[in-house]
Order: sequence, then structure tokens, then C-alpha cells
Amino acid sequence: MPRLADISFSILPFFLQRLALRLFCRVKVTGLERLAAAGSRALIVSNHVSCFDAVILSAFLPGRMLFAVPPNIASSRWLRPYGRSGYALDQTNAITAKTMIEALKAGRRCLIFPEGHVGRTGGLMKVYASPGMIADKADATIVPVRLDGPQYSRLSELRGFKRQRFFPRITITVMTPQKLSLPAGVKGHKRRQIAGARLYDLMEEMLVTGAPISTMLRQFLKSRSIRGGGGIAVEDVERKPLAHNVFAGRFFALARRLSRFVGKDEKTVGIMLPNGIPNAEAIFAVQALDRATAMMNFTAGPVRVAQSAAMAEIRSVITARAFVAALHLEPVAEALEKAGVKLLYLEDCVPGATDRLVGFLRARLPAGIAASGTSRNADGPALMLFTSGTEGLPKGVMLSHRNVIGNGIQFGVRVGFSAGDSTFACLPMFHSFGLTLGFFMPLFYGTRAFLYPTPLRYHDIPELVYDTGATLLLGTDTFLSNYARNAAPHDFYFLRFAIGGAERIKPETKRLWAEKFGVRLCEGYGTTEASPVISTNAPLYYKADTVGRAVSGMELKVQPIEGIGAGGELWVRGLNLMLGYVGPEAPGAIRPIEGGWYDTGDVVSLDEEGFITILGRTKRFAKIGGEMVSLAAIETAVSGLWPEARHVAEGVPDGRKGEAVVLLTESEKADASALAAAFRAAGLTELSLPKKIVKVDKVPLLGSGKAD
Repeated sequence: MPRLADISFSILPFFLQRLALRLFCRVKVTGLERLAAAGSRALIVSNHVSCFDAVILSAFLPGRMLFAVPPNIASSRWLRPYGRSGYALDQTNAITAKTMIEALKAGRRCLIFPEGHVGRTGGLMKVYASPGMIADKADATIVPVRLDGPQYSRLSELRGFKRQRFFPRITITVMTPQKLSLPAGVKGHKRRQIAGARLYDLMEEMLVTGAPISTMLRQFLKSRSIRGGGGIAVEDVERKPLAHNVFAGRFFALARRLSRFVGKDEKTVGIMLPNGIPNAEAIFAVQALDRATAMMNFTAGPVRVAQSAAMAEIRSVITARAFVAALHLEPVAEALEKAGVKLLYLEDCVPGATDRLVGFLRARLPAGIAASGTSRNADGPALMLFTSGTEGLPKGVMLSHRNVIGNGIQFGVRVGFSAGDSTFACLPMFHSFGLTLGFFMPLFYGTRAFLYPTPLRYHDIPELVYDTGATLLLGTDTFLSNYARNAAPHDFYFLRFAIGGAERIKPETKRLWAEKFGVRLCEGYGTTEASPVISTNAPLYYKADTVGRAVSGMELKVQPIEGIGAGGELWVRGLNLMLGYVGPEAPGAIRPIEGGWYDTGDVVSLDEEGFITILGRTKRFAKIGGEMVSLAAIETAVSGLWPEARHVAEGVPDGRKGEAVVLLTESEKADASALAAAFRAAGLTELSLPKKIVKVDKVPLLGSGKAD
């Protein structure tokens, strides 16, 4: 006997299908006017999240579309009636592309899923070039359509990663129509490659710009409801993992307790804690109090920390006595208190029984109710980080909720971070690289973050990465090279991504990771002001000796610099760019960027595919005899000679040539004659040769791993 589903979908007209879906799945459609503006010769491309996607889209998008689906779906009971009526085509059939091109030319809209099959990760998968070629040959407009919700149904392939339900809420968002505009002179395989790359960029842009973004508190609560309250959210070195509901209950309880100490007129609350669950709870407790969170860099010293607090008008800082004692931070605590800052020690802010009960109940309410009383403005101040300012004074970088969440999405979509991944976060959380990618991103994806207090335990961290099954590890070259040297070959067995940033990744480090673990170390680039990711290499788009392509949602422009032939100064703007600086000249006030473009101060070159090569910082060029010499290029050449050591080149005043180069090195083998030969081989001029070589036991490092 035929199943009820077979009968119902073979006899129900389209409007009844639409009615049933709207009733049970509360389908919401936005942007239909964009589809109308694209005209009839429109190729609709969509992310593929369930076996039922074609039925949903055909029911809610106007017109009788022709669509191509994988053969296993085309023959399923859901699409059998569509196949018999000529609407559904097998995408693997050689005739399908020709049929769709002819249909588009005849003015009939078509639908295709560029990923080729139902997604198994929750993120963007491999994008095939054929839909791009169909649009190109039919001279059709591509209309991206973002589909959300069916991935949480019983018809998706994310079982085990997401909480599945029978009738998930579904949203259909029609994005801005675009033409591929391929180069006229390019033919054959090369044209197909370019079409595939541009289609991928279009799909990536759709997933980034079409993603719904709220405040950090609401975004976490939403991801908790999607994943399920019982999934692990965060874990630290104590090895007592907290589920999403438990974590939410604890930070809501802490927020209720802290509300007795934090003044109603305080806009920003500081946190001075190491990576760990107490830090994570404090961050979200401050968010639950509807305040911006300021991450205090306790390694900066008493004077800098006190200056940072005064500049940001911070009157309360959350910390712990045990932490202050363990790291001998008593001078920092004293400096803050002298500056009029109230230290809220966690030992004195333990939630009472009523606080815990209220937190427990609030954590189990729907996201909108649980976050009631807090702002809904995703563009409001959310997070402040501190960076070096002019004349040695710190300055605050104020990031919005949209900046932080959006950058996590930008990075996650680019590298393919998905529902089954988890992070090992050992970079300090007062650093944007460790905070956004190591902590916030996995929570907003509904996955797990493992927080480790220091990146300096080179023997312990590889073993813990293996033990926790982490799939994403972040680090600087210094840290990643030391992990590789101290790890057993099996320690990084579960890693899918190892991403390096904050400083140049040496070729020797990449080679070591590839040969010892079979892991391709990807290099990225960013700044605190960009939340931080501007670009990154990724498994799909990778080019050696570059820092990858700009993430979707970022615009770049390269301004020429006098004296530098190849490349120029990089300026950026995008959804992840900060609200502005907070400086000592106007404490507490946010100074936005003029014109929306941020000058990174980095000198780069861009190739035809958009890959970025860092040539150095404008401050890291020395003008010797009228010629601009890159200090970064000097360090690269020296590292090629002695890869086992760390080297730093600096420009110093010179009466005869304007400036001269001094090389600080950890290598005992460093020798001027060997350098001369290496520089000639690297194509560097004699002006680049260091005037003086200074040998040291250890190059001093900042907490982030950069040279101090």
C-alpha cells in the first residue's frame, strides 16, 4: 500500500503544499521583490540542507521552476510527482545542463544546488562549477537564496550534531541578484574554473551576509536551543564540562549576584581572569547585565592596566584572589584600586541559593524571554579590547555584537567550521584572535570550546588537544612550532584545522606540521580593529606564502606608498570593523573611523585571485640611502638560514644613510658573511644587510606570542 506521504504530495496542489508548510513550519519568506527584479531568466542557487529543500523552495518561490537535484533525491517519494510532471531533473544526467540552459533562454526560472548534495556538516561544502557555466551560457542572472531551518529536521544529514525536530521553523531569504561577468577572452577549462570560484564566493557571501545576527547573549541562547541544552558548551583544565543549559544557569546566577555591586550607570565592566570557565561565565554575566565587557590585559603591567581602566571609564573589574596571587598581580590590583576601580573578587561574589534557582529557571526559558531586559541592538557596544596607542598610551577598541558574531561567521564559513567541530583555546582571551575564534565562535555555532590558561605549556598542550578531540587549534608561529617539536605524531590526529596568525608563519614550521602530522598549517591575517580576521588561507582556497583571501563581507583597497614599487598600504572596511577607538583624549567616548575605512598600517600585495601577501608594516620599513627596505623580508631571509631560532630586525638612526638595520637573534651561528650570501640568493640588496648583529638567549615576547 502506498504511504500517506506518497499520496498527499502527488495529489496536493502547490498552494495546499504551501499552506501545510506554512502551518506546521511557520515558513517566513523575505526578499521576493529581488527575485522579481531579476526577471524571468534567473538561475536560483541555494544552500542544500535537507532532502526536502526543492519541495520547500518550489512551494514558496513564484512560478513553476525547473530544478536539478541529486539522483537519490530525485527518485525519493517526496519528489517523484515532480519528476513525473517534468519539474525535477537528475543533476548527474548529461542532458540536464543543456535542458536548463534552453529553459533559461526561453524565460523559465531554474533552481540548482551548487553543493551537489545535502550538506553533512552544517557549513558550506564543495561548490561545483556547472551551475556557474549554466548561468554563463544562458546569460542568466544568478539569484542566491538562503534556506534556514530544514537542517534541523528529520530529513537532514546532521544527525548527532544538532537537535532534530519534526517541524522546525523555516526561513527563506532571497539575496541580491548578481551576474558572474566572466572575462571575455577566457575560454574552456580556465573559464569553468573562474565560474566555479566566483560562484563559491557568491555562496559564501550569501551565508555570511544573510546570517541572522543578534546580541551575543541572544546569539548564544539561540544556538543553545538549536543544539539542545544538554550538549557541552565549555570545558577547561578542571575537566568538568558544562552543558549549554548548565553554563547559562551559572552565568545568569552570577549576573544576578553581580548586579548588587555594579552601578546602574556603569556602561563597561572589566574582566581580569585567565582562560577558563570562570572567565567565560563572567563574560556572559556582564552581557546578561546589558553592559559592554572589557578584557583587561594583565600582562601589560600596573601602569598600562590602570591607564586602560581610566580611559574606558571602567569602575568595576571582575577578578579572583587566587589568580592574582598565582600570577603575582598584586601591583596590578593595587594600581587599579588607586585609580578608583572596585575589584569584584569571584570569591566574594558566589551566587546564593536564590540566585542559583533564578539562574536555573531563566536558563531553561525560550531565548527571547531569557534575554528579556537586555538590548536587542546588534550594532551596540559589546566588547572592548586594548591595543598600543601613540606615545606609549593604550587605546580601547570597541567592538559591536555584529562585529564579533559576524567575524566568527566569516571565519567559520571560510574554513568550513561546522556543527561537529570544537576548539582548543589557549591564546589569551584578552587577545582578539583567542577570544573571537577560540571562545565566541564555537559557542555561537553551538559546539564546544576547551579553554586552557596559557599557550606556553608546549609539552602539555599537544596531549590535551588529542585528549579533548579538538578539531581547531589557533596559535602564533612561536607557539605552533614549539607544539610540533614536543608533540607525538598522533597528538593532532583529530585536528581538521591548524590556523596561524599574529605573526608570520615560517616555512620551517609549515614543513614540520606537514611532515610530522600530515596537517597543512594555514596562515591568516587580522587586526584587533577587525575583530580580528581580515583574511585566511583555508583547505579549499590555499596559496603558499600568502595569508589567504579576504573573508566575505570585507572590502580592500591598496594605497600606493612612495618608495615601494610592488604593493601598498592596506585599507579595509566591512561588517567586522570596529565601532571605533576609545582614547585618553576623551575617556569613555567612542571615536568612529572617518569614512568607514581603516588603515591597517600593513604593506601588502594582491594577486589576480585576491590572495594577500604581507610585505611588512609601514613602521617596519627602514629608509636606507633613500630606498625603502622591508624588515620583515630581512627576517624571512635570516630565518631561512637558521630556522630553529627567532630573529627580529629593527631600523635605527644612522648619520650617514638615514637608517641602519640591527638584527637581534637567538642563533649562535649568526654570521655577517653567511647573511650576505643568503641575501643575494633572496634578491635583497646590500642596503638590507644588518649593520650590527646582537645575539641574545631569548627574544622577549608579548603575551600574544609576538616579539616585544
